[in-house]
Amino acid sequence: MTAASSHARLGGWLAVAALVIVADQATKIAVDRLFSYGERLPLLPMLDLTLLYNRGAAFSFLAGADGWQRWFFTVLALAVSGFIVWMLARHGSQRLFSWALALILGGALGNVIDRFIHGHVIDFVLVYYGDWFFPAFNLADSAITVGAALLILDEIRKKPRRPA
Repeated sequence: MTAASSHARLGGWLAVAALVIVADQATKIAVDRLFSYGERLPLLPMLDLTLLYNRGAAFSFLAGADGWQRWFFTVLALAVSGFIVWMLARHGSQRLFSWALALILGGALGNVIDRFIHGHVIDFVLVYYGDWFFPAFNLADSAITVGAALLILDEIRKKPRRPA
């Protein structure tokens, strides 16, 4: 593999991450402009669009902290993003692995943009059943989740099969 093909491959994976970021930010901007905080629009019997802000991490972890978590999660996501770019540069020929990393990268940076600009992450998808509510999430969170699932699938596929 030449350096040029390695750079081209990395560029493709970074383009996937960029598409995730653009789609994530576009949906967040639209919901932030069209909804009042806490307003809900039912889409399906167990799915609403809503506008909520998350100052913490996944599932609102540390949302009630004094504000330091904004910068902690921003720095952490940027450090992880740097590691992911390095991994993509080294392993860009591994398609499933690289798809996973590109989705995680796009999702992480989509949420970093929110933390940097707003001081919180904009969430807008609400899944519920009766009085039970799954924590609200966004497209970036979905990309991270799908990326994590693809990483697990990639690892399962790599494991050698043992004879029965």
